[in-house]
Amino acid sequence: MTPSCRRSPRLHPRAAIAFLLLPAFVACGGDYPPPPDTERIPFAETLHGVEFEDPYRWLEDQDSPETRAFIDRQNEYAELIVGEPPEREWARRRLRELIDTPAVGAPNKAGEHELFTLRRAGEELASIVRRPATAPEDAEEDGPPVPIDPAGDYEVVIGPADLDLGSDYAHLGIVAVSPDGGQMLYNVRIGGEDETTVRLRDLEQNVDLDFEMPRALNDQAFFAKDGSGIYYMVRDRTEGSRVRFHRFGTDRADDELVFGEGIGPRSFVRAEQLDEARLLVGVQHGWARSDLYLVEIGTWRPTPIVEGLDARFNTHYADGRLFVRTNLGAPLNRLMEIDLDRTAVGSPGAAPARQPPTGASAARPAPGSNWREVVPEAEDVLQGVSVIDGNLYLTYLHHVASRIRVFEMDGTPAGEVEVPEHHNASIRGAGEGKALLSLASYLQPPVTYLLDLETGERTVFREPQAPFDGDGYVLKQVRYTSKDGTSAPMYIAHREGFEPDGTAPALLNGYGGFNVSLTPRFNPLAALWLEAGGVYAVATLRGGSEYGEEWHQAGMLHNKQNVFDDFISAGEWLIAEGYSDPDRLAIHGASNGGLLVGASLTQRPDLYRAVLCGFPELDLIRFYTFTEANNMPALLEYGDGEIPDQFESLRGFSPYQAIRDGVAYPAVMLTQGDLDTRVPPLQARKVAARLQAATSSGLPVIMRYHPYAGHAASRGLPMSERVEFVAAEATFLLAQTGLGAPEAVPGD
Repeated sequence: MTPSCRRSPRLHPRAAIAFLLLPAFVACGGDYPPPPDTERIPFAETLHGVEFEDPYRWLEDQDSPETRAFIDRQNEYAELIVGEPPEREWARRRLRELIDTPAVGAPNKAGEHELFTLRRAGEELASIVRRPATAPEDAEEDGPPVPIDPAGDYEVVIGPADLDLGSDYAHLGIVAVSPDGGQMLYNVRIGGEDETTVRLRDLEQNVDLDFEMPRALNDQAFFAKDGSGIYYMVRDRTEGSRVRFHRFGTDRADDELVFGEGIGPRSFVRAEQLDEARLLVGVQHGWARSDLYLVEIGTWRPTPIVEGLDARFNTHYADGRLFVRTNLGAPLNRLMEIDLDRTAVGSPGAAPARQPPTGASAARPAPGSNWREVVPEAEDVLQGVSVIDGNLYLTYLHHVASRIRVFEMDGTPAGEVEVPEHHNASIRGAGEGKALLSLASYLQPPVTYLLDLETGERTVFREPQAPFDGDGYVLKQVRYTSKDGTSAPMYIAHREGFEPDGTAPALLNGYGGFNVSLTPRFNPLAALWLEAGGVYAVATLRGGSEYGEEWHQAGMLHNKQNVFDDFISAGEWLIAEGYSDPDRLAIHGASNGGLLVGASLTQRPDLYRAVLCGFPELDLIRFYTFTEANNMPALLEYGDGEIPDQFESLRGFSPYQAIRDGVAYPAVMLTQGDLDTRVPPLQARKVAARLQAATSSGLPVIMRYHPYAGHAASRGLPMSERVEFVAAEATFLLAQTGLGAPEAVPGD
């Protein structure tokens, strides 16, 4: 990256003068200053016989002086439009309270100590710290964990200031701890890029050792169980993922290739060591298929466990038993167990025969005779598996809310853990007879309880950190109907006593892709919106996993338009039912959600007043050419423009090509940054220029662009800049929809 990519946004002197006038015309929705002029350079190309004009192709060169000047002008213009109305100072203050809360990572046992990441309130970035272990290393049984006090006095192992990287954007993370607790692998991420550097640290001397994985897509690393070396996975954008082994005391050039030859860049590889003789390797091909292999340590001979089936296989290894959550013959997932003793490493007959995909009503075939079904498919989607205190705790998704069911190890039902309505829940073991139960919702900041598994008694283990009180608000779930008649749920939150009369500003969110469930979670921007008096809604869309694999596939590839139809229909429902109107309805989404709102604003510009589009995928036709992006597997979800029939689907919704001159588009804020190495930032740059030239509404189209922002590490910014980033987004939405800062909010 050249120095020009590290420059900070600066404000043009003329923009500072304009601040004096801005709050008045923004508040009343009056005229806005025109955007900066952006040169159109004629350019056209033909793909599959179709010609496309692309006058902003020059903006794809991120490091050119012309592009850097464009980014500077856009930041100046965005700051001019957002301005400094009273709402922005309120948003800063309130978001600082909601976002700048202590962040504590999960503890890692390291001999007589526990290591964890910690960022206290008021600190910009996290450090890696340690405290004495809560149980002796040789204890026969672990007792319940001891909560970590964020204000406690802990020994700093390494902090951002110790890295000597010349950057204020260095994020630290714990990768793995050696079996004897004497060494730690940790990573360093600059800003929001996906690439990391992985280093090895001697925890006794507290110095780095002579082992480093240079900046790359370092997906995984862990110590061998016998302490002889390190397994690590590096993903190359052109060659794909490879698993290698570094033996301590040998040259790095002699590291052995363990697995991955022939695995291309559109697949992900994960590995774990089961015992002294075997590795378990999973290969994920996009978001709809995966394979499993056993690899013999030393010879690195792989044995397929399951290969080539149109299904996913997610593993959970506990107490010497391998459980597999799979959608093979079960679109809502079922739990199976593999008898590894009957899966001989290196035996050519161990691989199951290839089978065609099976439907929900078909017989439930096991991939091989060494597989058995433990818990069959239920009416809800099986999402997670934990083995706690000799029982199976299975997390299900029941109409987009969590449900936790308990089974004995043979699959016999053994009860249920109570989860409040409209909550997302997770559970993990916490010593004999104990578990940690974490809960969150749109009105509930994350809270963790210590659960007595026998009595059901729960005590607060970690209190909510964000000062938001859900009392006085209502969270409910409604159903809307999409264009093709499909029914789907939508969460709606608002103040108690709210009566839909068509005059309320509403903010609608969604995702709809990559088999991801958009479950209830606490969102500081949503909390701020509710406190300002707005309605907040989250639509469940096809493409996610909320209703299993059929729901996912109904929103991918040739069915992707269903996702946008769902979202548009959700917005229409909010208007028809009096929750808002087109002059007050705003939408927001990021990443795949950025594509969602980008497609929605180009297909139905009349439906929305404001659009917040973050880190978005917007040029789907040419996405296959962006080979430097860490997102090539996305082509298996969206489609590949190089393939003629998939190209036809993509050209039907790709937002950049859908923009038309003279259309009255909503107000739009795009957010992006140089260090988004997953979704190429060139797309946001080009769409900002194209929309500014095309719109006839008189409403502003702006782009806020940060040189260190990216997809990873909460967009990659230090805390104060993260607060400022979200405060500008909030101010834009508040101004465009007519909401103001409340006189008093909970927590004041």
